Amino acid sequence: MSAGAVAAAAVANAIKASGVLVSVTPEDFAAILRRTERPLVVTSEGGFFSTSYKYLTSYKGLAFYAKSRVPLVLPAGTEIVRAKGISIPQL
Repeated sequence: MSAGAVAAAAVANAIKASGVLVSVTPEDFAAILRRTERPLVVTSEGGFFSTSYKYLTSYKGLAFYAKSRVPLVLPAGTEIVRAKGISIPQL
């Protein structure tokens, strides 16, 4: 298993363990990434009628999720794991 896959699994396990997923705006998501020295971001692209971009990261023990109609510009040094999809439970 690659280091990226291991890291993505760690993020997924953290979400399962904590049960907390914080949905934020793309702007707030970018601000969280700027606070992190070497962020890990899981991304996916999809949609039925129009393309959407989903992003997932963890910060200080919480999992943050954002959805955008346009790709986000991620900070230099961001480790990116491209996933087939990101499934977010509906509240």
